[in-house]
Parts: sequence; structure tokens; C-alpha cells
Amino acid sequence: MWASKLSILVPLYNEEEFIAPLLERVLAAPLEAGMSREIVVVDDGSTDGSVEIVEAIAARAPGVIRLVRHERNRGKGAAVRTALAHATGEFCIIQDADLEYDPREYPKMLRPLVEGQADAVYGSRFMISGERRVLYFWHSIANKLLTGFCNLVADLNLTDMETCYKAFRTSLGRSIPLRSDRFGIDAELTIKLARREVRIYETPISYHGRTYEEGKKIGLWDAFAAIAVILRNAFTKDIYVHSGPEMLEALSVARHFNGWMAETIRPYVGKRVLEIGAGIGNLTRLLVPRRACYVAGDIDEEHLARLETRFHHRPNLRVCRCDLGDPRDFEPFAGQMDSVVCLNVLEHIADDLQGLRNMHTALAPGGRAIVLVPHGQEIFGTLDEVLGHYRRYSHEQLRGRMEQAGFRVERILEFNRISRPGWYLHGCVLKRTTLSPLQLKLFDRTVWLWRRIDAHLPWPPTSIIGIAVKP
Repeated sequence: MWASKLSILVPLYNEEEFIAPLLERVLAAPLEAGMSREIVVVDDGSTDGSVEIVEAIAARAPGVIRLVRHERNRGKGAAVRTALAHATGEFCIIQDADLEYDPREYPKMLRPLVEGQADAVYGSRFMISGERRVLYFWHSIANKLLTGFCNLVADLNLTDMETCYKAFRTSLGRSIPLRSDRFGIDAELTIKLARREVRIYETPISYHGRTYEEGKKIGLWDAFAAIAVILRNAFTKDIYVHSGPEMLEALSVARHFNGWMAETIRPYVGKRVLEIGAGIGNLTRLLVPRRACYVAGDIDEEHLARLETRFHHRPNLRVCRCDLGDPRDFEPFAGQMDSVVCLNVLEHIADDLQGLRNMHTALAPGGRAIVLVPHGQEIFGTLDEVLGHYRRYSHEQLRGRMEQAGFRVERILEFNRISRPGWYLHGCVLKRTTLSPLQLKLFDRTVWLWRRIDAHLPWPPTSIIGIAVKP
């Protein structure tokens, strides 16, 4: 993946002795070919001359260095949150305002991100690397204990959770709610990245640590605070800023349910496939094997990045932005695909007829559109609203819309009757805006039973699937 800009996030508090050489080194640091940089400095209520020094250097580098100020000292975590909110690059890297970490190692940190292998990269001080200043024994032991405890909770095998060099996709960082104001942000970010099941890489870095006499600020109480953060987040479900993606993520881990959906539509899927609304690829991974060409499309920046990293090893798959409502996104595929898969997307756009016409454009004559939509406007409720649904469909409405778009409808399949009573109860009666992860897990574990009895249940389905051909 090519990136045009790196956002370097610099939390700053009383570093007038070090901030000038640090910024000069960051400005001179090598980057990947074609990548530009911006430096977002967040002053966290400094009482020395740090701000004036940053302003002077920023004047010499207009458009590169931006200074944001906190009125009072709130902590490193708060400063990182503020810097992330102001970042405009594809990738971010956290750079402390002292001289303990070397900006010349940015290419080493960025390479796994740029090549699409990783979603986040940690610079480890404890892997074999070029050089490392020998300092405090007990400080090193505390780091390893905290890393081990965090690994236990997050189910990772990091060597250095407390490292101040963390690089990640900006869209990923913004989608995670970070609550810690002080140094506990390192543990919180690590646990929440693990909960999101993203790819975390480590790379060895050099480390030139300061002594406490030289201005080192992290101490024993910060270690205890980090333990408290780890305990507080040990069982967290607070991994999304918004509830809509949280629900989609909860549904995405229903592997047996996704398998049921994939097996239902697989007989109609051809060799050249365009999947619209691929999300993070939970259906993609089941449908892509043995396809000559598979295009996974979405409109969400974070989903596209996750797809790139998740499927970078598959030569028959490519990822692209594809807005179902925008005819321009379908012009590159005009008449080329033999299958368009569109599951739980059509209900999200205002002009669904235009969306179906766009699918028609992408298909070769004789190609099929496979469209799954929610069924039954009478059970439209708060769950539909939080997911961004405009409507739920009847058989007649879906058939009529597809025929208006130029399709010949072969059949309409009914899918997943078993969840309809629960959807009605939670969305229409209880007015809930999310689904219980425990309920979803129990449902998924018993899909083997539901799929056997589903066709025999006496009420309408939760979803219907239109199978239609371009004449």
C-alpha cells in the first residue's frame, strides 16, 4: 500500500532542553519513498519555554509542524488523543519529546505498514538491535513484568509493551476509544488492538534512555497505574468509538453463522466476483478460494486497510473503494464480472434502485447479482437505526426493484428465520442499540441446529436473498 503522508504525534511537557534537537531530527528523518510528513505537537500545559521553542521552529517549517495546546497538564494519554484527532496522514507514529528514541529508525517502523503486512508496529527495546544504553535493572524488570501481564490479558507475545515507539494506521487509531490520560495509554492501546484482532508486528530499535537526573518522568507509581489500566481493560468490550461498527464486529466473529451464509450463496457465485460491502472480509475469506478474480470493495477507510493487510497474500484478490450508490465506482468493472455479491448493503443507501443499476453495469451478460437484505418493515427498530438501515424489504419489493434495474429474478431465498423473534424483541420492544456478545456467541455455537430446522419454522425470515441474472 502506498502512503502519501506520515503524522508524527509528539506529546510535549516541559522539554525545553530537548524539544529543539528532537524536532530537527524528526524533520530530517528518512521516510519511505514518496511519503511526506506532518508533525503534530501537543503541548500538555508546559510551564517552561517549550512552547516558544516549538513556535520558532514551526515558523521555519510552515505547513509541516502544527502546535496544539492544552490549557493544563492532563497527561501523555490525553496529549496523544488530541494529536491523533488532528492527524491527517495515512499512518501515525508516536514520538516522545525527549531524545530516547531515534527518528532515523522510522523506515524500520513503517515498512511493515506500508507493505500491508501489519496494522500496528511496536519498536522493541528488548529485541536484538543495534545499540541500547545500559540503565536501571529494576526499571527493566518492571517493564518486562508489565509486558508479561499485558500479554496474558491480551493473548499476545510482545517483548516491549511500554515502548514509546508505536506506529499504526490513523483510521485504526481513531476508531479505538482511548480513555487513559497518563502512561496507561500504552497498555490500553495494546489490549484494544488485540481485541480488534489486528496484525501487530515488532521490530528492534535502538534506545538511548535518560536517567532520572537527566529528566526521566516515568516512575513506580506509573507502573502501578499501568497495572490498574490492564485490570480495567482485561474484559473490555469498549473497542469501537461508535456502536454501529461494534455491532458489525460482534456479528463478524459469528464464524458458524457466516459459514451458513456463505454456503447458502456459494452455488450461485462464479469465477469473477465483485463483493460490495466486504467489511473486514469475514465472508470474503470463505468465498475467495478457487476464484479467478475477486474484488473486495467497501467505502470505509479502516475496512479497506484491514482488507489489504488480511488478504495481501492472495494474488487473485484486490481491494478497492466501491460505493454502491456511486456509478463512477463501477465504471472500471463494466461488463467484466460474472457475479456481484452484495450482502446487507442495499438497505444502507437511499437510492437502492441506482445501487442495483450499478451492479447491473458491472456484470457481463448472463452474470448474477446475489443480494441479501433484511426482511419485513414491520420489525424495523432501533437495531436497524443504529446500523444505518433505510428500510427492510418484502419479497415483492426486492423483486420489483431488481426487475426495474434490468434484472431477471431467478429466485428469492429465505434465510435465517430463527433470529427474527430476538431481533423484534431487542429492536422494537426493548429498543436496544446493540446486541449482547454472549447471546451472539451462544447463537453462533448452535447454528448447526438452527440451520437444520430453519425452513420449518412458522414465521417469516429475518433476511431474504435475491438471485437475479443480467439478460
